[in-house]
Amino acid sequence: MQDVTATRHCRWDADQGRLCLQGHWTLAHLAAIDADLKALPLPVERPLTIDGSALVRLDSVAANRLLSHLQGLGVDPAGLAWIGFGARERELITLVAERRGACAAIPLPHHGLRRMLGWHVFELGRNTVSMLAFVGRVAAALGELVRRPTRLRLRELTVQLEMVGLRAIPLIIMMNWLIGVVFAYLLGIQVQKFGANVFVVDGVGLAITRELAPLITAVLVAGRSGAAFTAHLGAMRVNQEIDAIAVLGLSPWQVLVLPRLLALLVVLPLLTALGDVAGILGAALVADWHLGVTPTTFFERLQERLPLATALFGLSKAPVFALVIGLIACHNGMTVARDARSVGLATTATVVHSIVMVILIDAAFAVAYPEIK
Repeated sequence: MQDVTATRHCRWDADQGRLCLQGHWTLAHLAAIDADLKALPLPVERPLTIDGSALVRLDSVAANRLLSHLQGLGVDPAGLAWIGFGARERELITLVAERRGACAAIPLPHHGLRRMLGWHVFELGRNTVSMLAFVGRVAAALGELVRRPTRLRLRELTVQLEMVGLRAIPLIIMMNWLIGVVFAYLLGIQVQKFGANVFVVDGVGLAITRELAPLITAVLVAGRSGAAFTAHLGAMRVNQEIDAIAVLGLSPWQVLVLPRLLALLVVLPLLTALGDVAGILGAALVADWHLGVTPTTFFERLQERLPLATALFGLSKAPVFALVIGLIACHNGMTVARDARSVGLATTATVVHSIVMVILIDAAFAVAYPEIK
């Protein structure tokens, strides 16, 4: 009597040692196939024969699942006998078996310290060369614009002035006002211990105009406008709009990059000045409410103790921050790969690199000009 165990997609003929496949072995039926295979009592101590005479259809996913199940039971795929399969099914099974072996033979990469360090050094060098080439192209476009001012895209420049400047004003004022409130409150707690409440004006005026307002404003612009530049230019590159501009005989650097750089150079010093005013007003509010320093006393003391050179020194850092943020943002946007994932990575890199560079440049200014006049 023939010993047969059957399921929906396969049956086991114990007398002949044969696994008979039947029905549709495709991705759509993978869950049922997996359950049917697990329900069969397949022995591993004897040679197996796979019979495909009742098979309707076979794809690579189901073939890979069959080989994985047999290999998990300890069956050597090389010792299997295949009967009843058409030429296409035999070729497919052979291809899947070869690919499985090739994937298993690939060793996992070993990311050692030297390998990671070398990769980062290589990436740093490659990005540096790319940035230098980008700066050269921007300089050439700027030189061409100086010779022919009529090539300036006034409409694009106006749009960028609105996006970078006008729409950022509420955020810049609110954040710098809060920074002024917090800084004045914390500094006031310390000076109040010595009965020198009025000296909060000196500390707040110097800190906000020289360091806090320029730094906070640049960081906010880097996160807001820098990321927007990269995302916009990256999307245009993915959609081949930048290539279309070049095909029309226009320079992408004059059409897309220069208006954004010029807008940042014009707007960031103005936003920094607004940040100075907002931070000082926030500090004056805390001084009046918490320390008993009236607004009249606050601003008279501020006029005496805050030199104009200190405020101008803080404003002088804004164009440098703007140039660095603009170059990083536009470079990352113009050099993205042609896929959505690259646009996201480039946008993230713009925010991180811009903030790091802003802080490094601010530290360089502090070291190079330590005197507070």
